[in-house]
Amino acid sequence: MTIRLAYAGALGTAGALGGVLVATLVLPAVGGVGLAAKEAASTFTDQLPAPPEDPLPEMTRVLDRNGKQIAQFYLQNRESVPINRIAPVMRRAIVAIEDARFYEHGALDIKGTFRALVTNAQAGGIRQGGSSLTQQLVKNLLVNHAETDQERRLARVQNVDRKITELRYALALERKYSKDQILERYLNIAYFGAGAFGIQAAAQRFFGVNASRLTLPQAATLAGAVRTPYSTDPSLGAPQRRALRERRDLVLERMEQLGVIRATTARSARSKPLGLDMQSEGGGCGQSRYPYFCLYVQHEILTNPAFGYTAADRERTLRRGGLILHTTLDPLAQRSAERAIAARVAPADTEVAAEAMVEPGTGRIRALAASKRYGRNPGNKKNGPNTTYNLPTDQAHGGGLGFQAGSTFKAFTLATALSQGWRFGQGFQTPGRFVPREGYTDCSGKPVNDPRARIFNAGGEGSGGPYSLELGTWKSVNIFFMKLERRVGLCNVVRTARRLGIDRADGAPLHEVPTFTLGVNEMDPTTVAAAFAAFGARGRYCRPVAITGIVERDGTRVPVPPSCSRALEPQVADAVNHVLQGVFTRGTMHGQSIGRPAAGKTGTNNGYTSAWFAGYTPDLAAAVSVGDMRGSYRYPLTGVTIGGEYYGSVQGASLPGPIWVNSMIGALRRTPPSGFNGPDMARFGGGYTPGLKEMLEAARKKAREARRKKRHRGEHKRDARPAIPDIFQILEGAQPAGTTGDGTPATAGLDPAAVFPAGQPPRLIPSR
Repeated sequence: MTIRLAYAGALGTAGALGGVLVATLVLPAVGGVGLAAKEAASTFTDQLPAPPEDPLPEMTRVLDRNGKQIAQFYLQNRESVPINRIAPVMRRAIVAIEDARFYEHGALDIKGTFRALVTNAQAGGIRQGGSSLTQQLVKNLLVNHAETDQERRLARVQNVDRKITELRYALALERKYSKDQILERYLNIAYFGAGAFGIQAAAQRFFGVNASRLTLPQAATLAGAVRTPYSTDPSLGAPQRRALRERRDLVLERMEQLGVIRATTARSARSKPLGLDMQSEGGGCGQSRYPYFCLYVQHEILTNPAFGYTAADRERTLRRGGLILHTTLDPLAQRSAERAIAARVAPADTEVAAEAMVEPGTGRIRALAASKRYGRNPGNKKNGPNTTYNLPTDQAHGGGLGFQAGSTFKAFTLATALSQGWRFGQGFQTPGRFVPREGYTDCSGKPVNDPRARIFNAGGEGSGGPYSLELGTWKSVNIFFMKLERRVGLCNVVRTARRLGIDRADGAPLHEVPTFTLGVNEMDPTTVAAAFAAFGARGRYCRPVAITGIVERDGTRVPVPPSCSRALEPQVADAVNHVLQGVFTRGTMHGQSIGRPAAGKTGTNNGYTSAWFAGYTPDLAAAVSVGDMRGSYRYPLTGVTIGGEYYGSVQGASLPGPIWVNSMIGALRRTPPSGFNGPDMARFGGGYTPGLKEMLEAARKKAREARRKKRHRGEHKRDARPAIPDIFQILEGAQPAGTTGDGTPATAGLDPAAVFPAGQPPRLIPSR
C-alpha cells in the first residue's frame, strides 16, 4: 500500500511525464473502489479497430518547367519518407530515449513505464519517456484526425479515459503493423520544433541534410527535441538552443547506457557544438525565388473548382495535399524580365513596372516580374520598396486595379476592321478634333454617344488629314481609331477584345464607351500579353495558364492541357501581324528591335497617367506596364526620375518599350528566330484613302527639296535617310510637338464625367 501510494504521489508530481496510465493500475488501492477496477479491466476485452489514419498534411511542391522546385506550400512542413530513407542512427536514437524496449514489448511496456516514472520523479523532470512509441503514435494520429481546436484539445487531454482509449488503439496498431512500420509512421508524424513535422523536414530545417544522411550528434539532437519541441526550438533564441544541447547530451548518455554506442563515441559527440545549420522554412510565396509567379499558382488553386468544390476544400488541398505542381515558369525568361526591369526602374521608386510573358498557342505563362520586391514594407508602410500586390496580374490572382491600357487597345479595333474586309490602304479623312455624338452602341443595344466629349490627337500624331489602316496604326492616331471604331461597330470591337480574353483587372464589366479603342479600361500585363499572344498564334487564344500537370500524393499524374479557342481567322491574324510589324519599322517603336521579326503596339495614356508596350513574336508575347502606385491620375508620369533617369514624360516607346526589347532578347536567346505568315494580299492588299496619295506626294516633294538644300549646304554626308523616306518619317514634324492640329495642347481630352458614371474617379483619355 505504501509503495503504491508513493508511486501515485510521484505520478501526481510528474503528471504526464511518467504516463497517466499507471494511475489505472493503482485505482483499487487509492480509490477503494473495486468496481472501477473491474470496469477498467473489461474495457480491454472489447477490441477496437486501428485508430483513424487520415493522410498526413504534406508539403505541396511547385516546380518550374525544368522540374526544379521554386516554391512549396504546407499546413505542416512535412515530407514523409520510408524507413529505409531514415538513417539507422536516427532510428536507434529515438528508440533509446523514447522507448528503449520498443522491439521487446507490446503496446504497453509496464516495466518501462514504472522505470521511467521513478527516474523522472527522482530527476524532477523528463529524462525518459513513459508512453510507448506506439501510444505516442496513436496520440498524434488522433490529433491529426481532429478537425477543430476543441477536438485537438480533447485528443491531447491527460486523463484516465483518454489513456485507456489510447492504449486500446495502440493494441490495434500492434496487431496491424510491424514494429518498423510503426516506427516509420511515428518518425513521419512527430513534431520536432521550428515548424518541422516529420524527420525529413526536421533534418532539412535543423541541418540542411536529408534524413538518410544524419550523423550521430544530429540524430541525438532531433531525438532530444521530440519530447519538448517548443522549449528546445533553436529558432527562438539562445536559451532554447542551450536546452536543446542538454537534451542531445541526455540522448547520447542514454544510448551509451543501453550499449547502443561506446562511451568514447558518446564523449566525443557530447564535446561537439550543436552544429545547427538552420534553413528557411521556405513555405509560401514570400520565400520563393519567383514570388509573383508563385502567387499566380497559389490563387489558381484557391479559385479553381478542379481543386475542390468549396474555398475551404481548395485551401485544404493546397495546405495538406502533398501535390507536385509542374508549372510553366521559364527561368531564362523570368531572369530576363527581372533584369530588364531592374535596369530601368528601382524598387524604391513610387513608379512601378510590371511584365508578363506568355507563350502563343498554349497560354503558358513563362515569366511574371515587377520592379518591387514582394513582401511587406518596414513598419507596414504603404509605400516603399516592397509590395504584397501581384503587380503583373489581375485581382483574381492577387493583383491590384491595374492601369489603363491606352492605345494597345487599338489593335482590337484593327483586328475587327480587317475581319470585316478592310484593306491595308483603306482609310478616310480625319478632322483635328472629334466629338462622339452619334453612332456608338454598346453590346446591350444602348446608345453610348457623348456629345459633350472632345477627342484630340496626341502630340506628334498630326492634325486632321487622310489616314489609311496602316498609317493610322503606325502613327497611333486617336481620331482615326475613334472614327474606325464607329464604322466597324463599338460592340464588334468589344466582342473581339473579349474573344481575345480581355477582362478588366478588377473583374468589373468592361466599360463599353466610345473611347474603348483608346484603352480606358484598367488592365494587367498577363491579360494583355495573352491577348497579343493570340495574334502570334494566328488567332488562337489560350487562357493564361501556370500549371501544366499535377502529381497527386499517391503518384497519379494529371495533365493540365491548354484551354484555347479560335478568336480570329488565321488570315485576319496574319494581316494584323503585318500591320503591327510596321510599328517597329515605321511607327512609334521605330529604331528599336529585338533582332528578329516582331510586332506590337505602344500605349501612352493621355496626361501620361500610365504607359504600356505589348508585343510578340510567333514564339513569345509580353506586355509591360508602368504607372505610379500612389494613383496614376494624381501622379502622372511627367517630370519624374525613375531608376535614376529623368523623364519629361514617360511614353510607351520610352520606358516600357525598351524594357520589352531587352527582356525579349534575353528570353528568346536560345530560341531560333521564326517569322510570321505573310498576309493574303489578294484579300487585304490595296485599298483607297481619299487624299492620301496627294499628301504623300507632297511630303515626298518636300523631303526631296530638304535633301537638296542639305546637299547645297554640304550636309549630305550626315543625311542617312533613304532616298524616299518611309511614311512615318514623311509625316514626322507635321505639327509642333505637344499640340494638336488646331493648336490645342495635346493633354486636352475628353471630359471624364462624360465617360464614367457618377462617383467614379476622373480619368483622362489615352493617346499613344
